[in-house]
Amino acid sequence: MTRMAATRDGYGQALLDLASNEKVVVLEADLGKSTKSLHFRKAYPERTFSFGIGEQNMMLGAAGLASSGYIPFASTFAIFTERGFEQVRNGIARPNLSVHLCGSHGGVHTGTDGSSAQSIEDLAIYRTLPNMTILHPCDDVSTRLLTIQLANHNGPSYTRTARNSTPVIYDGREDEIVIGKGIVVNDGNDVAIFACGVALHEAVKACHQLEQEGVSVAVIDMHTIKPLDIDMINKYAKKCGAIVTAEDHSVIGGLGSAIAEHLVKENPTPMEMIGVQDRFGESAQAHEMLELMGITHKDIANACQKVMTRKN
Repeated sequence: MTRMAATRDGYGQALLDLASNEKVVVLEADLGKSTKSLHFRKAYPERTFSFGIGEQNMMLGAAGLASSGYIPFASTFAIFTERGFEQVRNGIARPNLSVHLCGSHGGVHTGTDGSSAQSIEDLAIYRTLPNMTILHPCDDVSTRLLTIQLANHNGPSYTRTARNSTPVIYDGREDEIVIGKGIVVNDGNDVAIFACGVALHEAVKACHQLEQEGVSVAVIDMHTIKPLDIDMINKYAKKCGAIVTAEDHSVIGGLGSAIAEHLVKENPTPMEMIGVQDRFGESAQAHEMLELMGITHKDIANACQKVMTRKN
Protein backbone atom coordinates (compact mmCIF):
# COMPACT_ATOMS: atom_id res chain seq x y z
CA MET A 1 0.00 0.00 0.00
CA THR A 2 1.29 3.46 -0.92
CA ARG A 3 2.55 5.47 2.02
CA MET A 4 0.69 8.74 2.62
CA ALA A 5 2.17 11.88 4.17
CA ALA A 6 1.83 15.65 4.06
CA THR A 7 4.53 17.80 2.49
CA ARG A 8 4.57 19.99 5.61
CA ASP A 9 5.85 16.95 7.53
CA GLY A 10 8.83 16.77 5.19
CA TYR A 11 9.59 20.42 5.93
CA GLY A 12 9.47 19.83 9.69
CA GLN A 13 11.76 16.83 9.42
CA ALA A 14 14.22 18.74 7.26
CA LEU A 15 14.62 21.43 9.91
CA LEU A 16 15.60 18.76 12.42
CA ASP A 17 18.00 17.22 9.91
CA LEU A 18 19.65 20.63 9.47
CA ALA A 19 19.98 21.28 13.19
CA SER A 20 23.58 20.05 13.31
CA ASN A 21 24.45 23.27 11.45
CA GLU A 22 24.42 25.84 14.24
CA LYS A 23 23.90 28.64 11.72
CA VAL A 24 20.40 27.33 10.95
CA VAL A 25 17.66 29.23 12.79
CA VAL A 26 13.89 28.97 12.56
CA LEU A 27 11.29 31.74 12.62
CA GLU A 28 7.56 31.31 13.24
CA ALA A 29 4.49 33.53 13.10
CA ASP A 30 2.19 31.79 15.58
CA LEU A 31 1.71 28.70 13.38
CA GLY A 32 4.58 26.39 14.24
CA LYS A 33 2.19 23.54 15.00
CA SER A 34 0.62 23.82 11.55
CA THR A 35 3.81 24.38 9.54
CA LYS A 36 5.64 21.70 11.58
CA SER A 37 8.46 23.98 12.66
CA LEU A 38 7.35 23.22 16.23
CA HIS A 39 9.57 20.11 16.23
CA PHE A 40 12.65 22.28 15.80
CA ARG A 41 11.37 24.72 18.43
CA LYS A 42 10.94 21.95 20.99
CA ALA A 43 14.43 20.61 20.38
CA TYR A 44 16.25 23.94 19.87
CA PRO A 45 14.28 26.73 21.58
CA GLU A 46 17.37 28.95 21.73
CA ARG A 47 17.53 28.97 17.90
CA THR A 48 13.81 29.55 17.34
CA PHE A 49 12.20 32.99 17.09
CA SER A 50 8.43 33.33 17.55
CA PHE A 51 6.96 36.56 16.20
CA GLY A 52 3.30 36.02 16.98
CA ILE A 53 0.90 37.33 14.37
CA GLY A 54 3.59 39.55 12.90
CA GLU A 55 4.58 38.28 9.48
CA GLN A 56 6.14 41.57 8.38
CA ASN A 57 8.36 41.60 11.45
CA MET A 58 9.26 37.97 10.84
CA MET A 59 10.41 38.69 7.29
CA LEU A 60 12.69 41.53 8.35
CA GLY A 61 13.90 39.58 11.37
CA ALA A 62 14.90 36.81 8.97
CA ALA A 63 16.64 39.37 6.77
CA GLY A 64 18.64 40.63 9.74
CA LEU A 65 19.67 37.12 10.73
CA ALA A 66 20.73 36.31 7.17
CA SER A 67 22.81 39.47 6.92
CA SER A 68 24.49 38.44 10.19
CA GLY A 69 25.64 35.10 8.83
CA TYR A 70 22.77 32.84 9.89
CA ILE A 71 20.60 30.62 7.67
CA PRO A 72 16.98 31.48 8.53
CA PHE A 73 13.96 29.34 7.67
CA ALA A 74 10.73 31.28 8.21
CA SER A 75 7.28 29.75 7.89
CA THR A 76 3.59 30.52 8.17
CA PHE A 77 0.52 29.85 6.04
CA ALA A 78 1.03 30.66 2.37
CA ILE A 79 -1.70 33.30 2.46
CA PHE A 80 -0.08 35.00 5.45
CA THR A 81 3.36 35.21 3.83
CA GLU A 82 1.70 37.64 1.46
CA ARG A 83 1.09 40.05 4.34
CA GLY A 84 4.85 40.53 4.37
CA PHE A 85 5.35 40.73 0.61
CA GLU A 86 6.80 44.25 0.61
CA GLN A 87 9.31 43.21 3.27
CA VAL A 88 10.22 40.13 1.22
CA ARG A 89 10.69 42.30 -1.84
CA ASN A 90 12.73 45.11 -0.35
CA GLY A 91 14.29 43.48 2.69
CA ILE A 92 15.10 40.01 1.34
CA ALA A 93 14.94 39.65 -2.45
CA ARG A 94 16.41 43.03 -3.39
CA PRO A 95 19.59 42.57 -1.29
CA ASN A 96 19.60 38.88 -2.33
CA LEU A 97 19.71 37.51 1.21
CA SER A 98 19.54 33.76 1.79
CA VAL A 99 16.23 33.67 3.63
CA HIS A 100 14.14 30.57 3.04
CA LEU A 101 10.38 31.07 3.32
CA CYS A 102 7.87 28.26 3.61
CA GLY A 103 4.18 28.86 2.99
CA SER A 104 2.00 25.99 4.19
CA HIS A 105 -1.67 25.26 3.43
CA GLY A 106 -1.45 26.71 -0.08
CA GLY A 107 -3.93 26.14 -2.90
CA VAL A 108 -7.57 25.07 -2.96
CA HIS A 109 -6.61 21.58 -1.72
CA THR A 110 -6.58 23.23 1.72
CA GLY A 111 -10.32 22.67 1.46
CA THR A 112 -12.68 23.74 4.22
CA ASP A 113 -10.64 26.78 5.29
CA GLY A 114 -12.33 28.60 2.43
CA SER A 115 -11.30 31.16 -0.16
CA SER A 116 -9.79 33.67 2.28
CA ALA A 117 -7.18 31.08 3.29
CA GLN A 118 -6.62 29.40 -0.09
CA SER A 119 -3.63 31.12 -1.62
CA ILE A 120 -3.95 30.62 -5.37
CA GLU A 121 -1.44 33.34 -6.26
CA ASP A 122 1.59 32.80 -3.99
CA LEU A 123 3.79 31.05 -6.56
CA ALA A 124 3.06 33.78 -9.09
CA ILE A 125 3.83 36.76 -6.88
CA TYR A 126 7.09 35.32 -5.55
CA ARG A 127 8.11 34.19 -9.05
CA THR A 128 8.01 37.83 -10.16
CA LEU A 129 10.75 38.78 -7.70
CA PRO A 130 14.33 38.74 -9.00
CA ASN A 131 16.71 36.37 -7.18
CA MET A 132 13.91 34.16 -5.77
CA THR A 133 13.90 30.37 -6.12
CA ILE A 134 10.38 28.88 -6.08
CA LEU A 135 9.64 25.29 -5.02
CA HIS A 136 6.38 23.34 -4.88
CA PRO A 137 7.16 19.68 -4.09
CA CYS A 138 4.65 16.85 -4.29
CA ASP A 139 5.52 14.59 -1.34
CA ASP A 140 7.24 14.59 2.04
CA VAL A 141 10.45 13.01 0.71
CA SER A 142 11.06 15.64 -1.96
CA THR A 143 10.06 18.43 0.43
CA ARG A 144 12.55 17.21 3.02
CA LEU A 145 15.44 16.87 0.58
CA LEU A 146 14.80 20.15 -1.24
CA THR A 147 14.60 21.99 2.10
CA ILE A 148 17.89 20.45 3.19
CA GLN A 149 19.49 21.59 -0.07
CA LEU A 150 18.31 25.14 0.55
CA ALA A 151 20.72 25.45 3.49
CA ASN A 152 23.56 25.57 0.94
CA HIS A 153 21.60 27.56 -1.64
CA ASN A 154 22.56 31.17 -2.29
CA GLY A 155 19.73 33.68 -2.42
CA PRO A 156 16.16 33.72 -1.13
CA SER A 157 13.57 31.02 -1.72
CA TYR A 158 9.88 30.30 -1.30
CA THR A 159 8.57 26.75 -0.79
CA ARG A 160 4.89 25.90 -0.76
CA THR A 161 3.75 22.96 1.37
CA ALA A 162 0.34 21.42 2.04
CA ARG A 163 -1.67 20.26 5.03
CA ASN A 164 -3.38 17.20 3.57
CA SER A 165 -1.62 13.89 3.03
CA THR A 166 -0.77 12.73 -0.48
CA PRO A 167 0.89 9.58 -1.87
CA VAL A 168 4.65 9.36 -1.42
CA ILE A 169 6.42 8.99 -4.76
CA TYR A 170 10.10 9.28 -3.97
CA ASP A 171 10.81 6.61 -1.37
CA GLY A 172 13.93 4.94 -2.81
CA ARG A 173 14.40 7.67 -5.45
CA GLU A 174 15.99 10.29 -3.24
CA ASP A 175 19.03 10.81 -5.48
CA GLU A 176 16.79 12.21 -8.25
CA ILE A 177 15.70 15.23 -6.21
CA VAL A 178 17.74 18.34 -7.04
CA ILE A 179 16.73 22.00 -6.99
CA GLY A 180 16.15 23.20 -10.54
CA LYS A 181 15.86 19.73 -12.11
CA GLY A 182 12.57 18.21 -13.21
CA ILE A 183 11.97 14.51 -12.61
CA VAL A 184 10.49 12.12 -15.15
CA VAL A 185 7.88 10.17 -13.18
CA ASN A 186 6.65 8.36 -16.29
CA ASP A 187 8.06 8.49 -19.81
CA GLY A 188 6.01 8.72 -22.98
CA ASN A 189 5.88 10.04 -26.54
CA ASP A 190 2.41 11.37 -27.35
CA VAL A 191 1.84 14.10 -24.76
CA ALA A 192 3.79 15.50 -21.78
CA ILE A 193 2.20 16.57 -18.51
CA PHE A 194 4.23 18.98 -16.39
CA ALA A 195 2.84 19.18 -12.87
CA CYS A 196 3.75 20.23 -9.34
CA GLY A 197 2.44 19.69 -5.83
CA VAL A 198 -0.83 17.85 -5.34
CA ALA A 199 -1.60 18.13 -9.06
CA LEU A 200 1.25 15.73 -9.81
CA HIS A 201 -0.71 12.90 -8.22
CA GLU A 202 -3.70 13.74 -10.39
CA ALA A 203 -1.36 13.77 -13.40
CA VAL A 204 -0.14 10.27 -12.57
CA LYS A 205 -3.73 9.02 -12.38
CA ALA A 206 -4.49 10.73 -15.70
CA CYS A 207 -1.47 9.00 -17.19
CA HIS A 208 -2.74 5.59 -16.10
CA GLN A 209 -6.16 6.33 -17.58
CA LEU A 210 -4.75 7.48 -20.90
CA GLU A 211 -2.33 4.57 -21.19
CA GLN A 212 -5.32 2.22 -20.98
CA GLU A 213 -6.68 4.10 -23.99
CA GLY A 214 -3.43 3.60 -25.90
CA VAL A 215 -1.90 7.04 -25.32
CA SER A 216 1.79 7.24 -24.40
CA VAL A 217 2.11 9.88 -21.66
CA ALA A 218 5.14 11.52 -20.09
CA VAL A 219 4.66 12.90 -16.57
CA ILE A 220 7.27 15.33 -15.28
CA ASP A 221 7.46 16.65 -11.74
CA MET A 222 8.43 20.32 -11.98
CA HIS A 223 8.95 20.87 -8.26
CA THR A 224 11.15 23.87 -9.09
CA ILE A 225 9.10 26.57 -10.77
CA LYS A 226 11.96 29.06 -10.76
CA PRO A 227 14.53 28.48 -12.14
CA LEU A 228 12.77 26.27 -14.67
CA ASP A 229 14.44 23.16 -16.03
CA ILE A 230 14.36 24.47 -19.59
CA ASP A 231 16.33 21.52 -20.93
CA MET A 232 13.60 19.17 -19.72
CA ILE A 233 10.88 21.39 -21.19
CA ASN A 234 12.64 21.63 -24.56
CA LYS A 235 13.23 17.87 -24.65
CA TYR A 236 9.58 16.97 -24.14
CA ALA A 237 8.22 19.76 -26.29
CA LYS A 238 10.25 18.27 -29.14
CA LYS A 239 9.60 14.64 -28.20
CA CYS A 240 5.83 14.86 -27.65
CA GLY A 241 4.78 18.00 -29.50
CA ALA A 242 1.95 18.61 -27.03
CA ILE A 243 2.06 19.77 -23.40
CA VAL A 244 -0.39 19.97 -20.52
CA THR A 245 0.45 21.75 -17.27
CA ALA A 246 -1.32 20.97 -14.00
CA GLU A 247 -1.18 22.90 -10.73
CA ASP A 248 -3.26 23.74 -7.68
CA HIS A 249 -2.73 27.43 -8.36
CA SER A 250 -4.03 30.12 -10.66
CA VAL A 251 -3.23 29.49 -14.31
CA ILE A 252 -2.16 33.14 -14.33
CA GLY A 253 1.49 33.40 -13.33
CA GLY A 254 2.12 29.88 -12.07
CA LEU A 255 3.78 26.80 -13.56
CA GLY A 256 1.75 26.86 -16.76
CA SER A 257 2.54 30.51 -17.38
CA ALA A 258 6.23 29.96 -16.67
CA ILE A 259 6.47 27.12 -19.19
CA ALA A 260 4.45 29.02 -21.80
CA GLU A 261 6.66 32.08 -21.38
CA HIS A 262 9.68 29.94 -22.18
CA LEU A 263 8.20 27.96 -25.06
CA VAL A 264 6.76 30.96 -26.88
CA LYS A 265 10.32 32.26 -27.28
CA GLU A 266 12.15 29.00 -27.91
CA ASN A 267 9.84 26.33 -29.26
CA PRO A 268 6.11 27.21 -29.61
CA THR A 269 4.15 24.08 -28.72
CA PRO A 270 0.41 23.37 -28.32
CA MET A 271 -0.47 23.66 -24.62
CA GLU A 272 -3.38 23.31 -22.24
CA MET A 273 -3.25 24.64 -18.68
CA ILE A 274 -5.06 22.91 -15.83
CA GLY A 275 -5.40 25.00 -12.68
CA VAL A 276 -7.58 27.61 -11.03
CA GLN A 277 -9.22 29.60 -13.82
CA ASP A 278 -9.10 33.23 -12.64
CA ARG A 279 -11.47 32.84 -9.69
CA PHE A 280 -11.36 32.43 -5.93
CA GLY A 281 -12.01 29.18 -4.14
CA GLU A 282 -14.82 28.03 -1.89
CA SER A 283 -15.20 25.96 1.27
CA ALA A 284 -15.40 22.22 0.63
CA GLN A 285 -13.44 19.04 1.18
CA ALA A 286 -10.11 18.81 -0.62
CA HIS A 287 -11.28 16.37 -3.30
CA GLU A 288 -14.43 18.42 -3.84
CA MET A 289 -12.35 21.56 -4.39
CA LEU A 290 -10.22 19.84 -7.03
CA GLU A 291 -13.39 18.72 -8.79
CA LEU A 292 -14.95 22.20 -8.56
CA MET A 293 -11.81 23.84 -9.96
CA GLY A 294 -11.27 21.27 -12.71
CA ILE A 295 -7.95 19.96 -11.40
CA THR A 296 -8.75 16.23 -11.28
CA HIS A 297 -7.18 13.42 -13.28
CA LYS A 298 -10.24 13.42 -15.53
CA ASP A 299 -9.72 17.09 -16.36
CA ILE A 300 -6.05 16.49 -17.07
CA ALA A 301 -6.81 13.48 -19.27
CA ASN A 302 -9.38 15.51 -21.25
CA ALA A 303 -6.85 18.31 -21.70
CA CYS A 304 -4.33 15.79 -23.03
CA GLN A 305 -6.82 14.49 -25.59
CA LYS A 306 -7.67 18.04 -26.60
CA VAL A 307 -4.11 19.26 -27.01
CA MET A 308 -3.10 16.24 -29.07
CA THR A 309 -5.60 17.29 -31.74
CA ARG A 310 -3.55 20.47 -32.19
CA LYS A 311 -0.20 18.79 -32.75
CA ASN A 312 1.64 19.85 -35.89
